[in-house]
Amino acid sequence: MKVKLLELSDFRNYQNLQIDFAEDANLLFGDNAQGKTNILEAIYLCGTTKSHRGSKDKDMIRFDGEEAHIRMFIERDDISHKIDMHLKQNKAKGIAIDGIPIKKSSELFSLINIVSFSPEDLSIVKNGPGERRRFMDMELCQLDKIYLFHLTNYNKAINQRNALLKQLQYSKGLEDTLTVWNEQLLSSGTKLIESRNEFIREISKIAGKIHEKLSDGREVLKLIYEPNIEVNDYKKAMKESIQKDIATKMTNVGPHRDDICFQICKTDEKMKTEKEAYEDVRRFGSQGQQRTAALSLKLAEIELVKERIKDTPIILLDDVLSELDRNRQEQLLSCIQGMQTIITCTGLEEFVNNRLKHNRVYHVSNGEVIQLKEDMNL
Repeated sequence: MKVKLLELSDFRNYQNLQIDFAEDANLLFGDNAQGKTNILEAIYLCGTTKSHRGSKDKDMIRFDGEEAHIRMFIERDDISHKIDMHLKQNKAKGIAIDGIPIKKSSELFSLINIVSFSPEDLSIVKNGPGERRRFMDMELCQLDKIYLFHLTNYNKAINQRNALLKQLQYSKGLEDTLTVWNEQLLSSGTKLIESRNEFIREISKIAGKIHEKLSDGREVLKLIYEPNIEVNDYKKAMKESIQKDIATKMTNVGPHRDDICFQICKTDEKMKTEKEAYEDVRRFGSQGQQRTAALSLKLAEIELVKERIKDTPIILLDDVLSELDRNRQEQLLSCIQGMQTIITCTGLEEFVNNRLKHNRVYHVSNGEVIQLKEDMNL
């Protein structure tokens, strides 16, 4: 799986850009705020329909522009594809695959698999649960179209139900219609809970092994899925929560309130009971332990995608190496060998000692991208 060529028009700070990528490591270097991350954002957007920064479509259109155009040429299983995406100020984005417009984003998902890693990801352990839910959703949507279908339906039903809850203060007679939305939430929400549970079970096994290696065998990591409600209790809990929902004007029960818990134990404490040995990294872990747990999660994400799709994903590293110590840099770079990787950084000194080979190197300055050398060994 490779990105061959990217073309941008009126996207962020790029009026016009065409950049072709090597099949291995591609370096984009330059000062901050010059447009490096914008290139990664365009790639991620074309693969997932979402900005990895959480930006709205209109915010990605060049200043004073009416629309932006992204064109990305990819290759998968020796077959070439073209993704066209138009971002518009006041309309939904338009997407075409190989010249044919698509109506649903599910038609784009699974065409290309992308793993993005930024400094913000190192805070996923200690930040709020919304970021951890977003991590689950983005990865599962890329891996499973059925999950995307249920997530889309669930989000629509949540929005409709919450809107209805706000109307009840003016029209009490509408309360009976909550049952309709309850059934839709129960149907799609159950599928989300089941899929997330399996996903966390799988990725926890991989992350545990990676974390033990990153900590030189001193710690073991496990991820625990924390559903807001268990499947068997879901229907009853929704019914019991109706009065609270009406009072708060929001839906209080369901997978939109799920979380993930990261727990570690020191290897010399393995003989203790599990309850005693494992500690919540978010509450009790040091900053170093939190960052290592987050890195283990992202590296496990790469390995899980490889297992699921029987191919290598495209890796986007947004100025993340500068946030890691030498040992963790080596672990990350070792993990991505043999995959197409697009890396942003502020200086080339991060890639000394031949840690990355056969790179294509670009200098990014004020919205201009200049290729310096090809097949460069740093």
